Amino acid sequence: MSRPFDICVRGAGIVGRAMALQLAAKRLRVALVDAPAQAASDSTPGHSDVRAYALSPASRALLESLRCWPDAAFATPVKAMEVAGDDGGMLHFEAAGHGSAALNWIVDVPALETRLAQAVEFQGLIERVDTPRPAPLTVVCEGRASASRAGWGLVYEQKPYGQHALATRVRSDRPHGEIARQWFNREGAATEVLALLPLDGPLGSACAVVWSVAPERAQALLDMDAPQLEAALDAASHGALGALHLVAQRQTWPLQWALAQQWSGAMPAADGAPGCTWVLAGDAAHAVHPLAGQGLNLGLGDVAALARLLDERPYWRPLSDAKILRAYERERKTAFAMVGHTTDALQRLFDHPHPLVAQARNWGLRGFDRSAGLKQWVTRQAMGLA
Repeated sequence: MSRPFDICVRGAGIVGRAMALQLAAKRLRVALVDAPAQAASDSTPGHSDVRAYALSPASRALLESLRCWPDAAFATPVKAMEVAGDDGGMLHFEAAGHGSAALNWIVDVPALETRLAQAVEFQGLIERVDTPRPAPLTVVCEGRASASRAGWGLVYEQKPYGQHALATRVRSDRPHGEIARQWFNREGAATEVLALLPLDGPLGSACAVVWSVAPERAQALLDMDAPQLEAALDAASHGALGALHLVAQRQTWPLQWALAQQWSGAMPAADGAPGCTWVLAGDAAHAVHPLAGQGLNLGLGDVAALARLLDERPYWRPLSDAKILRAYERERKTAFAMVGHTTDALQRLFDHPHPLVAQARNWGLRGFDRSAGLKQWVTRQAMGLA
């Protein structure tokens, strides 16, 4: 007779698989509910995923401990970052002096998902299942459209930004130099945020594009032919890397800030035995604007925190102990507050159309760039080294 499950992880995306692997590494038996993942909407169905994530040194350390870090060809270091405001403001960040080889790494999503899926197959304490299984603790990692969270009637506060992200990939005339570049550009009364993220290693000239624009603008960009979109990208990137050449299809999805009011609790009687509990992690608990590239880092931080708290619990406390789950909720809500509210404030600040606000925010960018101590603290927070 097989050993009962200690934990059921609902959702087999990046956070769900990492959660299952990290818990199994603590010698816990895990049921991983491997339902089809919900991907970003794709303007050309059937094509490959073009998304890329900026992963911090802390996230890299977690994935390396699971032996899931992608090969160098799929994880390009970011040695510096340049952020341009919409009225002459500039920010520069560099990895030098922070005890890390890079500020972060731009990681190809399909490559990371493949490594995680392979690791799950070779972990004997993980069993992939089609439906949830009884366990003392259920960890919900189903993403923003979590069916479990909705079915339990949990409040998920959402603030749509009135923007869609458009993702694609380009090659540039000049090498990216391991620099991530971001621009806040005015397009009529709206602000657009364009990021070019380096790919294909230190000498590469490929970049992942993440372009946050109004929904109607996103549709217009989807409808453009390749030369038209390339011209629009050239203009938005101010020629920083020379001409940009489209090399992939386009994907879009709506952007929002979101936060579940409750992250843990007793399992509803219909879904579990008395004494069983649940906890949320990843996008099922929170979502942020991509302008700071912290969404997946927050989710992997959830993985590390929950596994640590469960592993360090007194031997007499069960996995379902509410005190441990409340400690996890407090710790991770604090982490979200620092990242989520900061990115939300930045997005809303740059989206304000008044000229005086534009002058003030760009003056603030220049002042922040000169404040060495504050900038160093913020950089280490973003890298997960604080």
